Amino acid sequence: MQQGYRYRLTAPVGGGLHPDFHPDLTPETMLALGVFGGKYMTDCREEFPESWFRHARLAPGARNPSLNYFGVDASQPLSVWRAKGWIHPDDPRGWFQWYCRYFHGRRLPGEDERQIGRWKAMRRHVAQVRRYCEPGDTWCRRRQRQALLHWAYDGRKI
Repeated sequence: MQQGYRYRLTAPVGGGLHPDFHPDLTPETMLALGVFGGKYMTDCREEFPESWFRHARLAPGARNPSLNYFGVDASQPLSVWRAKGWIHPDDPRGWFQWYCRYFHGRRLPGEDERQIGRWKAMRRHVAQVRRYCEPGDTWCRRRQRQALLHWAYDGRKI
């Protein structure tokens, strides 16, 4: 947890999700598949269940895109996210930090709806993969599929 930040868990882990929010992947599954070059959660493990990290593909040093499921870099730097105003002060690492905390049971009225709206906007990438890739060719549009994994859509099954 970021230093000096506390929050209340008001929903069961993985339960009580917003009716419009149906992620394909849990944070634990995302970490095991390989997301964010293995660097995203290396400094806040104590905040979340140890089980989330048992099979996580984490980088011991710098971010390593080869740890991503599709082996490609599909991330923008955090500085871009900050410049675009996408970062909420309670979740300075961005959407995935929000999702981990939300899945864990934290609720932030207003912010939850904003982040769920951003998640829903990623569906356009699902449509693009379906349009441009042959069924069963999971390696077509790897960057786009990796980006979908970063947003809890299962890019392997599109």
